[in-house]
Amino acid sequence: MAPLTLASPAFDNGDRIPAEYGYTNDNVNPPLEIDGVPDDAEALALVVDDPDARAPAGKIWDHWVVWNVPPATTTIPEDWHPTEATEGTNDYGEHGYGGPNPPDREHTYRFELYALDASLDLGSDAGADELRSSMNGHVLEQTHLEGTYPA
Repeated sequence: MAPLTLASPAFDNGDRIPAEYGYTNDNVNPPLEIDGVPDDAEALALVVDDPDARAPAGKIWDHWVVWNVPPATTTIPEDWHPTEATEGTNDYGEHGYGGPNPPDREHTYRFELYALDASLDLGSDAGADELRSSMNGHVLEQTHLEGTYPA
């Protein structure tokens, strides 16, 4: 079986994320394509973060936290508002996607996808730390996609 992969038709791995996906622009998530989900996966989880925010924000900034995505999902459309998955709280203090908004320079953003052997019992007020803690011991495979966004 093929490994778990995550791609976007909007940008290639390592390339620039188009401006419309930024927080101060359209602030909608880019479309994503998922392949190679293990047969025994019960759910998928997605975390989008900015490790380059450590200096200006004092932490890795979490932009999108989603879990209990059905494992049969192959496409996450642009401006997705899931009904079968749960979106947690991002570091803007909002539910759902909060796009790139680097305060100082170009940053690299990680879209991390996890295939899990269980659904997770978390409330929608949970953030990335709670998600990662609850995923502990349940990750079958993981992959990521990276993109940059100008300041």
